[in-house]
Amino acid sequence: MTDSQNEQILRHLQSGKPITAMEALRLYGSLRLSGRIYDLKRRGNAISARTVTTLTGKRIAEYYIAKP
Repeated sequence: MTDSQNEQILRHLQSGKPITAMEALRLYGSLRLSGRIYDLKRRGNAISARTVTTLTGKRIAEYYIAKP
């Protein structure tokens, strides 16, 4: 299951869309996005993170692939 989650998340990021842990859970059933990102980075993918603030004021990580 992890490999398919990794591939789904990678395709999501490669399409130019950022992703948060809640989105990864809702869209792909991934309970630990940080683990998936770690796996993808180890495979050589240049994934970056930034901190964003939700509408409720909570600060969360958002992962993305920067466009060249």
